[in-house]
Amino acid sequence: MLPDLSEYKWIVPDFVWELDEHIDFEKLRKALPDAEDLAKLLPDFDKIGESLSSLKGFFLPGSPGETAFRATDQGYENDKQYKKVSDKEKVDQLQEELLQTQLKYQRILERLEKENKELRKLVLQKDDKGIHQRNLKKSLIDMYSEVLDILSDYDASYNTQDHLPRVVVVGDQSAGKTSVLEMIAQARIFPRGSGEMMTRSPVKVTLSEGPHHVALFKDSSREFDLTKEEDLAALRHEIEIRMRKSVKEGCTVSAETISLSVKGPGLQRMVLVDLPGVISTVTSGMAPDTKDTIFSISKAYMQNPNAIILCIQDGSVDAERSIVTDLVSQMDPHGKRTIFVLTKVDLAEKNVASPNRIQQIIEGKLFPMKALGYFAVVTGKGNSSESIESIKDYEEEFFQNSKLLKTCMLKAHQVTTRNLSLAVSDCFWKMVRESVEQQADAFKATRFNLETEWKNNYPRLRELDRNELFEKAKNEILDEVISLSQVTPKHWEEILQKMLWERVATHVIENIYLPAAQTTNSGTFNTTVDIKLKQWTDKQLPNKAVEVAWETLQEEFSHFMTEKKGKEHDDIFDKLKQAVKEESIKRHKWNERAEDSLRVIQHNALEDRSISDKQQWDAAIHFMEETLQGRLKDTESVIEDMVGPDWKKRWLYWVGRTKEQNIRNETKNELEKMMKCNEDHAAYLANDEVTTVRKNLEAKGVTVDPCLIKDTWHQVYRRHFLKTALSHCNLCRRGFYYYQRHFVDSELECNDVVLFWRIQRMLAITANTLRQQLSNTEVRRLEKNVKEVLEDFAEDTDKKVKLLTGKRVQLAEDLKKVREIQEKLEAFIEALHQEK
Repeated sequence: MLPDLSEYKWIVPDFVWELDEHIDFEKLRKALPDAEDLAKLLPDFDKIGESLSSLKGFFLPGSPGETAFRATDQGYENDKQYKKVSDKEKVDQLQEELLQTQLKYQRILERLEKENKELRKLVLQKDDKGIHQRNLKKSLIDMYSEVLDILSDYDASYNTQDHLPRVVVVGDQSAGKTSVLEMIAQARIFPRGSGEMMTRSPVKVTLSEGPHHVALFKDSSREFDLTKEEDLAALRHEIEIRMRKSVKEGCTVSAETISLSVKGPGLQRMVLVDLPGVISTVTSGMAPDTKDTIFSISKAYMQNPNAIILCIQDGSVDAERSIVTDLVSQMDPHGKRTIFVLTKVDLAEKNVASPNRIQQIIEGKLFPMKALGYFAVVTGKGNSSESIESIKDYEEEFFQNSKLLKTCMLKAHQVTTRNLSLAVSDCFWKMVRESVEQQADAFKATRFNLETEWKNNYPRLRELDRNELFEKAKNEILDEVISLSQVTPKHWEEILQKMLWERVATHVIENIYLPAAQTTNSGTFNTTVDIKLKQWTDKQLPNKAVEVAWETLQEEFSHFMTEKKGKEHDDIFDKLKQAVKEESIKRHKWNERAEDSLRVIQHNALEDRSISDKQQWDAAIHFMEETLQGRLKDTESVIEDMVGPDWKKRWLYWVGRTKEQNIRNETKNELEKMMKCNEDHAAYLANDEVTTVRKNLEAKGVTVDPCLIKDTWHQVYRRHFLKTALSHCNLCRRGFYYYQRHFVDSELECNDVVLFWRIQRMLAITANTLRQQLSNTEVRRLEKNVKEVLEDFAEDTDKKVKLLTGKRVQLAEDLKKVREIQEKLEAFIEALHQEK
């Protein structure tokens, strides 16, 4: 009396057929009811058959029953009508008994499967002692999922050459896609919302067998225990955070895939991709292109000829309002890889006036979409706090009492998420077996093409991908930073002293030396110098010195980073080195206490006036001469720009003066005459002197502004002063003897030489102090910053893509990925054959 189940062997996992090796079925058989007990539960089908045959013979043409029927009166007509009603009740009763019998066997089957699930869990928890076949099966889906992850990283835009199977879950927004996925995964793992868009990016879920019901992300080692509510809440929160992070500013959805693995006893092995729900209207708060973006993402996944499309349709709304069915029909017009799922059937049965309408939807007669199979499921009562077990119980209870099964509108294998899961898994693995070898051959051909291109373009270079190139550049940069510690103290001090003097020379000449030189005696000169040096040391000098030291360190660091090393130099690292240099310098901060200690040192150095020997005196003379000559040269250049070329240049280069230059030249000549008359003239012109010069020029027909006269005078006097100071400096060459006697009984006074010696000595001591700080502290801190920057860059994939670019890098990246994909596909195919 049992139905023939040979066509439905796929329902029972392979492990059941191998259980006799590990389980004593004799004990299990004794525990089950015997045939006699089962027969008592079933109706007497022989008697039912005899009754139906009698009824059939009674109504055949020409039978006695027919003759008697025609000969009866009205009373007999009423009796016959009563019998007809009675027969209909018997048929209904028979159908009810048959359905109850099916349900009893279904419960027995579920009980056996539950026991099977527990046994599988125990086996998976044991050490792999002679059961390598089970371990192989367990990891098979993980191997396949790894290939898909690599492909996803290889081309985020979903390369059309990637034709590996996936189960693509599509549907209108709030159609119940996520709920169906959760029922298949047997855990409430996705964020939930009331009517709002929750799925904002594709979520790839890899289902596989495992002893414990856990979930983990591919880029994280944390396992979420799906049997604990706090872990489930944390998982939902993490998925929501990842979705929002993947969505760029100004967008609502993202094409970036989130990869999640779910393991557990009894889970069907497959890879599903949950896509954002298709919408018909862009509402407030959404980006204007949200609808088009969702359509493009859905099409990109569905256009894969080996993708299985799980089309989810809300049964509680009118089918005519569905958008996704048209989209699926376009992608798979013949329905060769589409499985149609009608959700919320419980609400549909309550609300739909015509039950035949549900049957038309299930059979695909209401719209032109074709499919491999049609399923009806119930995913709960709409309460987000419902557990998976309670939903399964509610679903089973609903279909037991549903008219859809009683009236044969639906078949038993078309209902419940359990049957759906089995069917999808079977279809998925069938598609994998049919297509995976073809895909492996395609990647093998791609690998050959890429290797040939590399050999032709870069025959002498190793195939280093972006990460390997980054490691090579990292080592080079660290070597160059270490080179900073090899710089000699002499080199540091020479650079520091030179740069510091260039930075402070203008202040020393303009604000200290020139004002002090206008004084009438040496006492006033020294007093002015001491006051101004003290003010300068307290407010500006230490800060300037630290700035110079920091700039010197930057220049030396940049020099080592950008120095080309002949044939060994690889310009592919230039952008990365520049970025590392800039970021390291940006993060580096000089020791704040350095200025305070430096201020004390500089103040003590500038207070010292005792020149110990003739060599130091000559060095100060040379320093002073060099400085004044440089200033004199700059002043003469300014004057030349003011008055234009002299007569020699005008004749040789055939150039002339402008009108303004002629006026300035006449003004300069007039001022020089005044200067010759009084070589000890003060630094500033008196008002009557300005008036005299102006009238003399007007007498020559030159109209001039008083401001122009003063401006020209400043440069003329400056040149005269510098020439005089140089002459005095020359006289002081023999002044060391008088200096030792404090210039007693001597008309020669060389206080300006002493000033320049003090400045020179301060520069030398400051350079030495800064050099020690650089060598002992700052170079090491910079090296630490460089390491931190390199570590940050190593974790930032976008940064590496931006800084390490070019055809060579991209070709190496493609070659590595294609090799990895091909190798993993071949390993997967081998494992697949072993499982067969």
